[in-house]
This record gives sequence, C-alpha cells and structure tokens, in this order.
Amino acid sequence: MTEEDTAAEASQVFTLLQNSPNPFNPSTVIVYKLYRSGFVSFRVYDLLGRLVSVLDEGEKNAGWHEAVWDGRNTSGIPAPSGVYLYRLESGGQAETGKMTLLR
Repeated sequence: MTEEDTAAEASQVFTLLQNSPNPFNPSTVIVYKLYRSGFVSFRVYDLLGRLVSVLDEGEKNAGWHEAVWDGRNTSGIPAPSGVYLYRLESGGQAETGKMTLLR
C-alpha cells in the first residue's frame, strides 16, 4: 500500500461492495467495510426514490459488515421484479449501488 492509498483510505468512511448475487431471487447480500465506528443508515429504494426497505440503521463498529435483503418491503410484502437502489450513509459519506430482483 502506498502513502497515497493510505491517505485516501484515511479520508474514506466506508467501502461499499456490489451485492451478490445480482440479479437475485429470493435474497442478496451486500458487504461493506467501515473504517471507523459510527452511525450507519442502509436503505433500499425503488427507481422513483421511494423507500422500500431499511436494511440496517444504528451504531456499528469498524470492520466488515453484511446486509441481507430478502426482496421484501418494510411491510413484509414481496417487492416486484425490477431494479432497486441500495444506499449506505455514514459519517457524511453516501454511496449508492444498483441491484436487480427477478421474481
């Protein structure tokens, strides 16, 4: 690791990986790494920006974490096939990824 890599990582709050599998049915796993402990908000939205599900919310320790989405909305109802956005926010940083649910 170079000094440049170390400096970039020091300013980074987290790393968000692509969900797997993608496309998925019935569930998918999204892995992320927090570089320091802090509050995390991890949510799933449809393409119109409407909240579909809350995967994780609260204080988390530094390190690797997994969030699992079972393809259901906040009411427990299976979401329809389509493209969804997952968004992780922590420490003033936010990142979004795309995933595809196939029923």
